Amino acid sequence: MHIWVDADACPKAIKQVLFKAAERLAMPLTLVANQYIATPPSRVIKSVQVAQGFDVADNAIVECVTEGDLVITADIPLAADVVTKGGTALNPRGTHYTPENIKDYLQRRNRAEEMRAAGVVGSSPAALDKKDVQAFANALDRILARSVKR
Repeated sequence: MHIWVDADACPKAIKQVLFKAAERLAMPLTLVANQYIATPPSRVIKSVQVAQGFDVADNAIVECVTEGDLVITADIPLAADVVTKGGTALNPRGTHYTPENIKDYLQRRNRAEEMRAAGVVGSSPAALDKKDVQAFANALDRILARSVKR
């Protein structure tokens, strides 16, 4: 398993959880962003900077991901592409996207976009807190434990 991170908007606290997990399991982790992302010195952690542009980082991740890989992203269309390719997607709040639930999340996202386009103002998600970071860490541990058993 390779862990890919849609790093442009990934919270720092989530990256720290990922860095610790990658080091502990000696699992390759790559952060992909259209800006420089600092990483700790490591033989398993690296950062890839892609060109600026809409969905450039997402497209780079989809191109690289293979069956069984894990992608960390809050971008539901990216998560859907990952799941379609046989990967696993997890958002920074601990939501695990699966073949069984991704269509529902896509529909909700599309409805919310339609409402924003129609001028109905929606609320932004609350700032990430310790509870969210713990939920993410727990979900990550469950996914990684299953992959190590294989």
